[in-house]
Amino acid sequence: MQTSLQLREQLRSIDRKSYPAYKSLRGQYRFPHFVLSIDHVQGDPFASPSAVSILVSHGDAGFPAAFYKNRLCRTTLADFLIRGFSRAVAASSFQARGSGKSGLISISRCGQEVIARTACEITDSGIIMRFFVGFPAHGRTIAAGELEKILFDYLPEAAEQTLYYRSVNASALSRAIELAEDQQSIRDQLPGLGLCAFVADGSVLPRESGVSDRPMKDSIPFLSPERLRVTMELPHRGSISGMGIPCGITLIAGGGFHGKSTLLDALSLGVYNHIAGDGREFVITDDTAVKLRAEDGRFVRDVDISMFINHLPNDRDTASFSTLDASGSTSQAAGISESIEAGARVILLDEDTSAANFMVRDAFMQAVIAREKEPITPFLERARDLYSEAGISTILVAGSSGAFFHIADTVIQMDSYRPVDITEKAKSLCDSYPLPEVGVPPFSLPASHRIMTCKKEQPAGRQPEGRDGGRERIKMKCRGRDGFSLGRDEIDLRAIEQITDSEQTAALGLLLKYAVTHLIDGKRTLPEVAKILSENLEQRGLSFLSDDGGIFCGYAQPRTQEIYACLNRYRRP
Repeated sequence: MQTSLQLREQLRSIDRKSYPAYKSLRGQYRFPHFVLSIDHVQGDPFASPSAVSILVSHGDAGFPAAFYKNRLCRTTLADFLIRGFSRAVAASSFQARGSGKSGLISISRCGQEVIARTACEITDSGIIMRFFVGFPAHGRTIAAGELEKILFDYLPEAAEQTLYYRSVNASALSRAIELAEDQQSIRDQLPGLGLCAFVADGSVLPRESGVSDRPMKDSIPFLSPERLRVTMELPHRGSISGMGIPCGITLIAGGGFHGKSTLLDALSLGVYNHIAGDGREFVITDDTAVKLRAEDGRFVRDVDISMFINHLPNDRDTASFSTLDASGSTSQAAGISESIEAGARVILLDEDTSAANFMVRDAFMQAVIAREKEPITPFLERARDLYSEAGISTILVAGSSGAFFHIADTVIQMDSYRPVDITEKAKSLCDSYPLPEVGVPPFSLPASHRIMTCKKEQPAGRQPEGRDGGRERIKMKCRGRDGFSLGRDEIDLRAIEQITDSEQTAALGLLLKYAVTHLIDGKRTLPEVAKILSENLEQRGLSFLSDDGGIFCGYAQPRTQEIYACLNRYRRP
């Protein structure tokens, strides 16, 4: 390891040389209270910026050990530090002048959720902060003096402000850790209380706008109906009250624009912890919950959808169903089967984004089209079995069909964003509007023995062969939150609504790339591949992906359920 003095000398020796001379700076340099690492150098000032990191030992950083004693605390501390470092470097970005991306200093932008990110990693030895820097140049001539400002002035100042306990707002950090522990306490208490979700009184569910995830100002605070009110004791906040959603089948009803989908959206993101001030800090959902929608045109391979669909024309096998262009109903049936396989204990559905013929068939339609001519067993007739036989709860938003009232255990009406428990009222009316008697096929959970294969079924641990017989280098390119490309394959994740951040999508791209090059061998099943990926994430976090080299910055951890969703949308061969 070289010293900071040697780095300064190297910078001055390459000043005004051509841009590739910057490559000589790769390596680690010891500064007085941290180690600066130049991990990757961009090819020219217009290319993706260089990857740089700072390592501060725990002894120098001085944060109490209680703040990184377990994964929950580490994730919360890292999130706090990323937000602080982002604010600190914002004022310095582009202060160093030059062409293209010269002077850029950027780091992950955290949203309202607290998610583990590679931008900051709390290890046993210290704190690693990873970020990007645009190495300055005039044209393609090195401007070493400008980079010297960044490395010796701007970055040390940002590190001093944010990576040492003596400099941060200790009270705010303590509150963030305590909030995370309280949120986890609620999550841990849900099963014992027979709940699949909890919404605290005073929560603010509406968002600022369609493009802003911040809480809406002057919105109506949430207040639980009395029958559904639950009180919990939390380790730091003490007593908290709110609406507990029982396991089983819950229907969210109400007029248009009264907050039905707003509540469902908040519940779908309740699988994550949220920062203070978000309004949904204490909206906590079973962390395996999956929100599903119809996905016309979706790729499906070898999925057992026979629980919902049978006797298709041409005798197509629905116990191992495949299509390149799924309909709304087959895509939703596949999504539920895949979610069961992924371990989901709660399914969230909105009637507005579901396939109508998959959800329900009214009495008139059943009279006109004989049951034996209809291959679909609607969700209405399967939801009860899903809970009683498989322990999978359903939370459903319905605004047009009254049939769902007949199967609901709990009915919540949203009235001007206020929840009202109308379970008894709805049940008393069901006798006046009976459902037709129908014969429902026997229930059985979907079976899965899907073997994952990739191009030419290369042995695990080997990359696919290129046209010249050599090893093909698989490139992954993230396309924002909505998906990514892996080699020539496009993976479309637009319908996976619980991906909240493009960095999660990028991580899914790396995970799929790792699976293709290390795990998919024509023998392992999809659940086996997903299990290996999830166990690696559980034990090592995203750092296990750094073993393959590349720039290990700009990624956020997805859930197991999103890993399954990604694997299910990989088309090869």
